[in-house]
Amino acid sequence: MENSEGVKIESTVVTEEPLISALDIALFVVIITVAYFWYFKRDKQSSSSEKKPYTIQPSSLSSIEQTSNSSFIKKLKSTGRSLVVFYGSQTGTAEEFAGRIAKEGARYKMKGMVADPEECDMADLVEMKEIQKSLAIFCIATYGEGDPTDNAMDFYEWLQNGDADLEGLNYAVFGLGNKTYEHYNEIAIYIDQRLEELGATRVHEIGLGDDDANIEDDFVSWKEKLWESVCSHYGIEETGEESNIRQYKLVDCSEVLPERIFSGEISRLKSYENQRFPFDVKNPYLSKITVNRELHKSGDRSCMHIEFDIDGSKMRYDTGDHVAVYPKNSSELVDKIGELLNADLDAVFSLLNTDEESSKKHPFPCPCTYRTALTYYLDITSNPRTHIMKELIEYASDPKDQEKLKLMASSTPEGKKEFHEWILRDNRNIVHILEDLPSVKPDLDHLCELLPRLQCRYYSISSSPKVYPKFIHITAVLVNYTTPTNRVNKGVATNLLAQLIPTNDELPQPTIPIYIRRSQFRLPPKSQTPIIMIGPGTGLAPFRGFIQERDYARKEGREIGEMVLYFGCQKKDEDFIYENELQEYVANGTLTKLHLAFSRDQPEKKYVTHLLEQNADELWNIIGEKSGHLYVCGDARSMAKDVHSIIVKVVMEKGQMTNSQALNYVKKMEQQKRYSADVWS
Repeated sequence: MENSEGVKIESTVVTEEPLISALDIALFVVIITVAYFWYFKRDKQSSSSEKKPYTIQPSSLSSIEQTSNSSFIKKLKSTGRSLVVFYGSQTGTAEEFAGRIAKEGARYKMKGMVADPEECDMADLVEMKEIQKSLAIFCIATYGEGDPTDNAMDFYEWLQNGDADLEGLNYAVFGLGNKTYEHYNEIAIYIDQRLEELGATRVHEIGLGDDDANIEDDFVSWKEKLWESVCSHYGIEETGEESNIRQYKLVDCSEVLPERIFSGEISRLKSYENQRFPFDVKNPYLSKITVNRELHKSGDRSCMHIEFDIDGSKMRYDTGDHVAVYPKNSSELVDKIGELLNADLDAVFSLLNTDEESSKKHPFPCPCTYRTALTYYLDITSNPRTHIMKELIEYASDPKDQEKLKLMASSTPEGKKEFHEWILRDNRNIVHILEDLPSVKPDLDHLCELLPRLQCRYYSISSSPKVYPKFIHITAVLVNYTTPTNRVNKGVATNLLAQLIPTNDELPQPTIPIYIRRSQFRLPPKSQTPIIMIGPGTGLAPFRGFIQERDYARKEGREIGEMVLYFGCQKKDEDFIYENELQEYVANGTLTKLHLAFSRDQPEKKYVTHLLEQNADELWNIIGEKSGHLYVCGDARSMAKDVHSIIVKVVMEKGQMTNSQALNYVKKMEQQKRYSADVWS
């Protein structure tokens, strides 16, 4: 645009100043053009290195400083540190564990730092040997179907494709997984083995944390033995000094202008007022809720059908994807904390990292009010971990409360038993602890430092973009349950969603922050491929989208393959969700067969697994003889495992295979994406 304007100006000059030749003008234009493009390219290259959005991640290397500070080795050397703890985290737990290890390093004369592999040049691991008595620890979660977390993807691929010489690198790995999933701790196990293959020295055996049991106990037990191995390997001794030094210091922000105060934004100040594409985990879209209706016909339980408006957002989704919803804590719980601690929740504050070398300046968006932090940024409903018990000890004025906290913070068998019973079994959150130990009065800013970040909740999308390109549907059960202490715990996201009812008048529609997370749960590329869908309860959600998409193809005149759905619930007249829709799809031929199991409509309970066993011939016909696809969605702990066992049995009997051959056949189906699971525990 500037060039074209320049040409026009210069041509005008030519008509007014005939003494200047056309050649002079042409040369001048060429010079200006070259200068412009040189400047533009330089500016683009300069800005590209700073284009990654600001992310509030503990002890990660900031994108702004990445060009000069992506070398964690330089940072270790310049600050006299020898311990670096990397984390691969999707929900924040691995990140929290990494911070605890780095903090404890001081007890063993190993000054530590936490690092996000996504923000580091991991090739610098080859230089770790240059630092005396150095150690790299990896806290790595396995995510999805045996995938690395988003921030560990580049490191994982570097290990896979590279052949760096890591001789002289001392390391240890702790994995975070869930045994109800098939690919239990797969990424951590791979990293542990691959580092050894590349010449690194394993200082301590890999630890495998199971989130389906007690991952806190797994971590603490592994960590204790880790430090024993570290002492033995380096010939050092524990100093015995407890490291309860705070990572953040309180800053009074009462004089900060209101427009500079965060009010719930995830990363960028005023991002909900000034929305910018693209939308992702750090920059969610504030979507209007246009539909929120009850799906259950009767009974005391609730299941909601909710529709999010994404028109104008430029967001696109595929059938089978997930939508992330950012919740907020109930005002009742937030107010209770303020009351118990006699705190002014509307005071504006900031927490500033005491480690000046850390690029993570704040634990969450600051400055903000305590009310904002407790409402939008901190998890106040989950069970606190043992390190929080330890930090609360100094705030207990009653010796009995002190002793109880000391016991639960300890790693003795008695302490573990007390923590398991009093915190986990009785399902106490931080509010309950402060209520039941009345002498414990922590400083609110310290409590905000200790509590983990409030995480978004993921839901399977229950619509097809072919049919609803401007809307995302979800199917969500309202979570409410009574604990052993006779308290009612409420699901953070579903109870918030239950309150967001759209109106038919001129009032603004309710909104909530969302973004789309891609999934591998996909329909076959060819619409004529037959499929079997197994989804009891809200496991039906993604299959509603599958059926909509196949129905759309049928109406377009395309051939569609067999679609067989197995659905189950408690009672037909109570919680048979989307009944009319499903019956209509059966009537028009889109849904070939609908197998229904109502577990409590007869004396003997009946589940979808019973129906699968009864229809072995149909199963084998589709997955064996016709090379169809099989999908499972729902509970990972029991249902998905039972389905897998039944499939193996059917393959054995109908395919005339041995158990080993049948297992290999099913494994091959999974590798070919013909057997897919979207499950949760």
